[in-house]
Amino acid sequence: MHKQRVVVGLSGGVDSAVSAWLLKQQGHEVVGIFMKNWEDDDDSEYCSSNVDFVDAAAVADVIGIEIEHVNFAAEYKDRVFAEFLREYQAGRTPNPDVLCNAEIKFKAFLDHAMRLGAEKIATGHYARVRECPHVASLLPPEGARASLGRPGEGPTASGTSFQLLKGLDPLKDQSYFLHRLNQAQLARTLFPVGELPKTEVRRIAEEIGLPNAKKKDSTGICFIGERPFREFLNRYLSHAPGPIVDDRGRKLGEHVGLSFYTLGQRQGLGIGGVKDKKAPRGGGEHLPWFVARKDLDRNALVVVQGHEHPWLQYRSLVADDLSWVAGQAPRAGGYGAKTRYRQADAACALDHSPAGLSLLFAQPQWAVTPGQSAVVYDGEVCLGGGVIASAELA
Repeated sequence: MHKQRVVVGLSGGVDSAVSAWLLKQQGHEVVGIFMKNWEDDDDSEYCSSNVDFVDAAAVADVIGIEIEHVNFAAEYKDRVFAEFLREYQAGRTPNPDVLCNAEIKFKAFLDHAMRLGAEKIATGHYARVRECPHVASLLPPEGARASLGRPGEGPTASGTSFQLLKGLDPLKDQSYFLHRLNQAQLARTLFPVGELPKTEVRRIAEEIGLPNAKKKDSTGICFIGERPFREFLNRYLSHAPGPIVDDRGRKLGEHVGLSFYTLGQRQGLGIGGVKDKKAPRGGGEHLPWFVARKDLDRNALVVVQGHEHPWLQYRSLVADDLSWVAGQAPRAGGYGAKTRYRQADAACALDHSPAGLSLLFAQPQWAVTPGQSAVVYDGEVCLGGGVIASAELA
C-alpha cells in the first residue's frame, strides 16, 4: 500500500479517534486537525467545543500524532448557518449537517489539509469510497439532460471515478449526510471506520486505551449541540404566535412561531390533553397529535391525530438544488431513496423535469418535509440527491 500523508479530522469522538489509529497502523503519516466551527456562547453549558478539543488532544497523544486547532467559525457562519436561518424563515426545515459536510468538512477543511501537504483527508464517518474505472451505467443516454450537478463534480482528470457507498454497519451508515460530495472531494477522502460495525470501533478504542473509548455519541445538530432547540432558534428568528388548528379547522391552542415546528413533530405542541369529550375510549380522537402543515398565509399550524393520518402520507416529491456524486444525473428509472436519515430505502421511480428531480414512491412516505434532503440510492451506492421543494399527498 502506498504510504501517504493523511490529515484526519479529530472531533473528540471515538469514531475519528479510531480512524486516526487505523491509518497510523497502516503506516501512513497522520496529522490531526480539530475543527472549531462555532464560537458564539463558548462558555455555555451546551457548548462542548472546549471539552471536545481536550479529548481530541488526549487521543492524539495516545496515538502519537500531532494535532492542530483550526477555526472555521467564519466560514461556517457564512456558508452554513446563514442558509440554515434563511430556510427556517421561509417555513422549511433544513438539514445543516448535510451542508456542513459539503462546505466545511470537505471544502474548507480539505483546502486547509492540502495546504499542509496532505495527499488525503480522513473523517470518522460511517461510509465508504470505491474507485471505479468508469460509471457509464449510471449516466443518462447521449444527448439527455446530464449536467445536473455543479461544475467540477465530474470524473477526475485521470478518468478514474469514485462511488460513495453506504457504511457496512446499517445502523450507523452516514452516506445520507455525505450525498453532496463530488468526485474531487471523494478522490481525496478516506473513511477508515466505514468498513466496521460500531461495536468493533468501540472494542478497538478500549483495547488500545483511548481516553474517549466510552464517550457518548453526539446527537445534536452540529452547531447547536445538545441545547434545547427552540431556545436556540429563539435568539435568531422572528416569531409571531398564531393558532394551532386541526384538520376540521377547530382551534386547539397557540403556537409560538411557525419556524419552531417541523412536519411530523409530536412533542412540544402543548395540546396533548385536547380530545373530543364525546369520543369513546380507544377511538381515533385519543391518538397523539402530529404537525401536518404550516399555513404561512394564515400563520396557522395544522395538526392531525394519529401517525397514519392521510395528511401525513405522501406519494411523490420534487427536489431541487441537485448534487450528483458522479457529476451527472442517473438515468430515469427505479431506485431507492431516503427522505430522512433514519429510514430504510424506499422503492421509487426517478424522473427529471424542468423543476428538478421527481420521485414517485411505491408506498406512501411519512411526513415528507420541504427543506430536508431526498437522497437516491442504487443498492449500496449513494448517487446523490437534492433538497425537497414540494411533496404530493397519497
